[in-house]
Amino acid sequence: MKKILLSVSSVLAVLGFSYAQSVEDLMNQISNANLQTGVAQLSGEQTAMINGTMQTITSRVQSNNDLAANYIKERLEALPNLTVEFQNFNTSGKNVIATKVGKTNPDNIYIVCAHNDSVTTFCADDNATGVSAVLEVARVLSSQCIDNTIVYALWDEEEIGLLGANFYAQQAADETNGNTRDNILGVINMDMIGYDGDAPGTAGDNEFDIDVRDIANSVAIKDDLIDILNTYTFDLSEIVVNPGTTASDHSRFWNQGYSAVLIGESWETNDQTPDYHTSDDRVDDIDFQYMTELTKLVTAYMAIKAGLLAVDNTIAQSQTELVSNETSGAYQWYNCDTDSEIPGETNQVFTPITTGNYAVEVSNGTCTEMSSCISFSVLSTEEFLKDEISLFPNPVISKLKIENFTETELNITINDILGKVIDKQSSLKRHIKIEFDNVPSGVYFVTLKSETKSSTYKIVKD
Repeated sequence: MKKILLSVSSVLAVLGFSYAQSVEDLMNQISNANLQTGVAQLSGEQTAMINGTMQTITSRVQSNNDLAANYIKERLEALPNLTVEFQNFNTSGKNVIATKVGKTNPDNIYIVCAHNDSVTTFCADDNATGVSAVLEVARVLSSQCIDNTIVYALWDEEEIGLLGANFYAQQAADETNGNTRDNILGVINMDMIGYDGDAPGTAGDNEFDIDVRDIANSVAIKDDLIDILNTYTFDLSEIVVNPGTTASDHSRFWNQGYSAVLIGESWETNDQTPDYHTSDDRVDDIDFQYMTELTKLVTAYMAIKAGLLAVDNTIAQSQTELVSNETSGAYQWYNCDTDSEIPGETNQVFTPITTGNYAVEVSNGTCTEMSSCISFSVLSTEEFLKDEISLFPNPVISKLKIENFTETELNITINDILGKVIDKQSSLKRHIKIEFDNVPSGVYFVTLKSETKSSTYKIVKD
């Protein structure tokens, strides 16, 4: 066990920026943990905050899925730079549509979508996986300034005839009564992206289908996806299906002459969930690493096609300050813990006086981007002695134990390698245990603080 004598912020400065906007770095922002939470909450296996209270989504069947629709809408509304609305298309059906308008070519539209409804209870793979992936792509890309427009669409009533997507596609293509046909350049539909026949989390073939037909530029979308697979590192193997299935929402865009593909687990090789359309379709059967890889692929495609504008919303850190990496423009620093501007902090460099989570909004011309929230620890004047605190085991597998020989109250904060807070608690106990079972493998920093002392420790999770 080795004590880290620097703050979390200074360690991260050595390792690199906390957030970046290259395609590869955006891909790496996709969170396996977020995908797991999303699927668990959408399938009703975990409660979620909806309409201000903790609730369980017990149904996504089209006749009783308003709670799920509200969940989706609230998650999208919490993201920056999105316009979110319900699109009602009959007495019960409503799509959730979130639009990120392009700065240069707002009429050029790319759509990433999934259907929200199900045929019975749970239905984790079909299609809580696709919905969770769309929400995660939106989380990563919503803070980026882009040339072209991205639409994040969650369709209703897919299971009873692809009704939601059909309505949207028909409306987009309508040229009657003076309407102009929407310039939709590409649609990526994610339907059932969580099942791989190998045991979840183990090495396997990781095959997935790209369903495509020679309609508009659909084949070019397939080619672009394969180019991305060959350019970056993925644990995936594509199966091109041409002519692809029409049994999901992308086909309604084909019907209107738009370019579209379906991405999903490999039905072509009979490697689809055995619990299709049953209430046995549960979270335990999902291979989340496989799902994460597919979500990264779609993120890369959307980032490339949307076109990232040259505003740098990354932050560099030192032991004493945060620095916006955008060298020209206007700045406003935010306190993420209070969700508020910090008065007077409008320079490129910001020196926090208290430990907390901070972000910067950068404006350059017509483009404004918000950075991610950065955990910053103010250096303590005194650290714990070796005979005062002990952390073990390191590496940790399931439980991290902290021996607090000082027997004073400890404030405990755990950050991942990017500075994101993954756990925060306080304890007066001498023997403290922290659960690491559900924490992904990687490097973490555990900060312990009392009224008079503070130390940060590097922990490896196997």
